[in-house]
Amino acid sequence: MSPPVPRAVVLDTNVVLDLVVFRDPGAEPVAHAIRSGAAVPVTSQACVDELRRVLAYPRLKLDVRAQSAALERFMALATLYGAPALTAPAELPLCADTDDQKFLQLAWHSNAHCLVTKDKALLRLARAVARLGRFAVLSPETFDGHFQAP
Repeated sequence: MSPPVPRAVVLDTNVVLDLVVFRDPGAEPVAHAIRSGAAVPVTSQACVDELRRVLAYPRLKLDVRAQSAALERFMALATLYGAPALTAPAELPLCADTDDQKFLQLAWHSNAHCLVTKDKALLRLARAVARLGRFAVLSPETFDGHFQAP
């Protein structure tokens, strides 16, 4: 019996920070799925650029070396989706926070299994996105139950 094919998952910036900077136990189900090979994070250049900016925020108190190490840890786990520009299909709901639309678009275009987010504006779209049948919008807390479901 061959191992299961990894499913693509899109992680918002806060979830990435929980995984590679804070090592938050709340993100452990996501980390476990990645470590086991059941999930592979998919990212885009726009998402990487946002992560790079956020890692430099003074409140995180990360020096340049720590910022670089965190980015490298994530990129070692992730697959960079190569489309130059991701557009929003007409049926994809619009996020109230336009900066977060890129995560929905990436999940759509990369055929991700789910978008894992802590962002309230994205989580509010979970039902509307689910009706499209393409991917799920999940919190780290609900990830495990959904991801393990047949």
